[in-house]
Amino acid sequence: MANTYTQLYVQFVFSVQGRANFIMESFRDELEKVMCGIVSNHKCKTYALYCNPDHTHLFASMHPTISPSKLMEQVKSGSSTWLNDKKYIPGKFAWQDGFGAFTYSKSHID
Repeated sequence: MANTYTQLYVQFVFSVQGRANFIMESFRDELEKVMCGIVSNHKCKTYALYCNPDHTHLFASMHPTISPSKLMEQVKSGSSTWLNDKKYIPGKFAWQDGFGAFTYSKSHID
């Protein structure tokens, strides 16, 4: 086969460092847009995203050029940098190490 074709859907779950309730409603939409942009910049597609005060759920399709671990590295580091630059949170914001990743088949999405 000359081309690469994938159909991979992953739900990611990751937490704020120490499970602190740092993600506020006042900037949640903006943060979600930043995260969606990071996902799109890596040729992946966001289907659902919600930032709770202490953790985030992200459901995306994966492009074959990036691994789930690399995508999470980019989303978490990029969004942390954005939050720290905006100074929405007193002190330094950080995501907790690690994440959960759960795959779904296309039939569960339709």
